[in-house]
Amino acid sequence: QLQLVESGGGLVQPGGSLRLSCAASGFTFDDYAIAWFRQAPGKEREGVSCISSSGSSTNYADSVKGRFTISRDNAKNTVYLQMNSLKPEDTAAYYCAARPIGLFRLCLLREEYTNWGQGTQVTVSS
Repeated sequence: QLQLVESGGGLVQPGGSLRLSCAASGFTFDDYAIAWFRQAPGKEREGVSCISSSGSSTNYADSVKGRFTISRDNAKNTVYLQMNSLKPEDTAAYYCAARPIGLFRLCLLREEYTNWGQGTQVTVSS
């Protein structure tokens, strides 16, 4: 059974950093692209970043480019999201998602994914 478990969320001051982790099990991890999404109260779930199965390709939403970095360790079945220079508008529940195939240029579209984790809350506030 495919399972994704996020961790690393918390409360951080503006300008601070957090590293989220997405631990995967129950499937052949290095056959899957992984993405991070976020959802703030009253807003749509939006794609933040995604990484190809090999880790050779990444993509970012414009709102996080230059501040967030996605990476993966296929030996540990884990994807990371390093978030620096956090802003109050980054406050949201963050989810990781997995898909086995698809056009990489579509990897930030929510509709591309059927496998989701339970989410971890990130709150940026002073």
